[in-house]
Amino acid sequence: MSFYTFARAVVKSVLAPLYRVETIGVEHIPKEGSVLICANHISNFDPPMIGITCPRPVHFMAKAELFRVPLLKQIVQHLHAFPVRRGMGDREALRTGLALLKEKKVLGLFPEGTRSRDGKLGKGLAGAGFFALRSEAAVVPCAIIGPYRLFHRVKVVYGPPIDFAPLRERKASADEATALIMEHIRQLLEAHQ
Repeated sequence: MSFYTFARAVVKSVLAPLYRVETIGVEHIPKEGSVLICANHISNFDPPMIGITCPRPVHFMAKAELFRVPLLKQIVQHLHAFPVRRGMGDREALRTGLALLKEKKVLGLFPEGTRSRDGKLGKGLAGAGFFALRSEAAVVPCAIIGPYRLFHRVKVVYGPPIDFAPLRERKASADEATALIMEHIRQLLEAHQ
């Protein structure tokens, strides 16, 4: 058993009952091939919440500061995270993300780049659109619906993959691609509140 599988089981045994986790639409996540999961961001619990509800291992970008603490760095790397320097175009992080998608893995992103202070969906950054346009990944929107209060239900809703073929063909901008992703997340949030 891998560390990821073990950690996922432990985290699920804790979070699932504490937050009465309800998962909707998991059938929309392709069983194989590259997948880009794009979710809203309301809590530090969001990455593990996607990790325990997605049937496949998920790779996340994590803030570079986490990789400066030796023990924490080891744990985070075993959980399939890789560093990103926020507030700047981190080319290394972009290359790593594209390489993971090329290897037919699952990449999890929070297009807003940071947690929402009021729980409302913010503007997405161009990075999500970059990955969607530069890869052949199935782009799966995800809505995390809280708030995270003990013994209150948290929903994780996966929507059908977004058809990016037209945008890829006409070489749309990363901003336009991100806007499309954010619209799909917004629709999921509204449909399942």
